[in-house]
Amino acid sequence: MDFHSPRSLASFDHSPQTRLVFSPGAIARLGEFARSLGGTRALIVTDPGLATAGHVSKAEESLLKAGITPLCYDRVRENPTTWDVTECVASARAGRADLLVGLGGGSSMDTAKGCNFLLTNGGEMRDYWGVGKATHPMLPFIAIPTTAGTGSECQSAALIADASTHQKMACLDPKAAARIALLDPELTLSQPARVTAATGVDAISHALESAVSTRRNSVSTLYSTEAFRLCLHGLEAVLKAPADIESRGGMLLGAAFGGLAIENSMLGAAHAAANPLTARFNVLHGVAVGVMLPPVIRFNSADPAAAAIYAQLAVQAGLAGSHSPTSLAIQLLIDALERLLNLAGIPKSLSACGIPSEAFPDLASDAAKQWTAGFNPRSITTADFISLYRSIA
Repeated sequence: MDFHSPRSLASFDHSPQTRLVFSPGAIARLGEFARSLGGTRALIVTDPGLATAGHVSKAEESLLKAGITPLCYDRVRENPTTWDVTECVASARAGRADLLVGLGGGSSMDTAKGCNFLLTNGGEMRDYWGVGKATHPMLPFIAIPTTAGTGSECQSAALIADASTHQKMACLDPKAAARIALLDPELTLSQPARVTAATGVDAISHALESAVSTRRNSVSTLYSTEAFRLCLHGLEAVLKAPADIESRGGMLLGAAFGGLAIENSMLGAAHAAANPLTARFNVLHGVAVGVMLPPVIRFNSADPAAAAIYAQLAVQAGLAGSHSPTSLAIQLLIDALERLLNLAGIPKSLSACGIPSEAFPDLASDAAKQWTAGFNPRSITTADFISLYRSIA
């Protein structure tokens, strides 16, 4: 297996938008950074659970020490809709916020980004569905993840569902990206084990999918490779020893790198197949992606370029030797992934997720329409999605 043979390099346009600050206790510096961005009234966008955990009070204390008035919108819900964004905008306007802080998981950050679009550019979320549709500058935004999963702190997209149609809209704009992301592994200690497992699997899926996406390039490859290495080993360690702060840090950094990989590449068929499972049967996103990852890797491995990338990931993560045949390296990667999924409590079949085989045609039809399906390294059809679902029925 030769990883050094010459190949054409894909074009890319890389402009880092988010300053990463990684350190245990980094939340204590929130006020310092908010002041450096010119903030005087900061709206913390978060959920009730994090307020109970004490994270919000830490953020407010730091802001107050820096002379910044803390405001709080603590009604974030999982998979935010246009209704949630409207409520957050009302809170920001009432408090005259001039800086936003997303504190929590992907839902908190998506809600904060969605709020920023409407607060500064007006209109409705649907107006920004797509890429680069905001015409005015946005408020400074600081992201503080409390889960190691979505990597939203390093992405310029707000994922917001239409409250009426339930259609999930990806609103991407460089202006929506966080100016600063504070990566504080101590904040992830409060995660329930189930959340740690599901978000960690999601982070691994981001590394694996962005690595083989048709939009991959030299920059995204650097991020996806390191994200996979950190998350593969970090998640196992965290699941076995939840209080291990070093492993928590590795997971948090790996998830951020996964977000940067997506920002410079894209996702693929595993996410396309998973999204309908969540929409139709309320399967937790990390669980849905996890159950779909092994069959999608097998499907994609029929593409020689994707197969070579999977094999290289296996080598660089220490799963295979540098001279291992490609097929063996891929099998070792899948074996390691399946062991980790089992440790994380991810079901091995769709029936275990409560999904009947009669639903496969409708699920496959939905999957084929997902945006990420178009970036899969191997062209995939509705019939292919049906086959994927049947392979793990």
